[in-house]
Amino acid sequence: MEKMERMIDHTLLKPEGTKVQIEKLCADAAEHQFMSVCVNPTWVKTASALLQESPVEVCTVIGFPLGANTSAIKAAEVKDAIENGATEVDMVINIGALKGEEYAVVEKDIQAVVDAAKGKALVKVIIETALLTKDEKIKACELAKKAGADFVKTSTGFSTGGATVEDIRLMRGVVGPEMGVKASGGVRTREQALDMIKAGATRIGASNGMALL
Repeated sequence: MEKMERMIDHTLLKPEGTKVQIEKLCADAAEHQFMSVCVNPTWVKTASALLQESPVEVCTVIGFPLGANTSAIKAAEVKDAIENGATEVDMVINIGALKGEEYAVVEKDIQAVVDAAKGKALVKVIIETALLTKDEKIKACELAKKAGADFVKTSTGFSTGGATVEDIRLMRGVVGPEMGVKASGGVRTREQALDMIKAGATRIGASNGMALL
C-alpha cells in the first residue's frame, strides 16, 4: 500500500473557514506531505502560493455542494481554479438529472468539466451516494468513467451521509482497477480509512488528516 499520507486530501470546505485556518491546513499538509489540500475556490490562490515549494497538490470543488449549476458555469469554475493554481478539481454531478434518468445530461455535464481540465487538472466526480439508490450509484460511476474522469468520489460531506465501505466496494467494482476512487465524508479514524482502502479507495478526503496518520 502507498503511504497513508499520500492518499489523503486534507480538507477544509466549511463556509466559515478563515485565511488563518487555510494557512494552518497548508502548513500541516506540507509538514506531513499529504497528497493535497482541498479548499473552496476562493482559497485556491492562497493555498497555491503557500504550497509552491511543496509536493502537495491544490484541489478545489466545482458546482459545490449541490451540483445544480449549469455545465457552462462548472467549466468556467474549472478554468478559473486552474488559473489560480489548482491541479485537482472535485465536481458534483447533476444529481437531479441522474435521478430523473437524464443520463446524456449527466454525462455532458461531467464531460464539460473533463474538457476544461484536460492536461491541467485531475478530475474527481462526486456522485453524492447518500442520495442515490444502488442502481443510480452504478449508473453515476459508469457515466463518470465514460466521460473520461480520473476518479469517482462518494460525497460532498454536506448531504445526509458520507462514505461507506459498501459504496466504495461497489464503486471500485464498477470503474475497474484503472480509475481512482475517493472516500469522503465521515472518515475520522485511521481504522475507518484502512477499511476504505481495503474496499478499494485510493484517496481519502478528511478534514482531520492528522487523525488518520
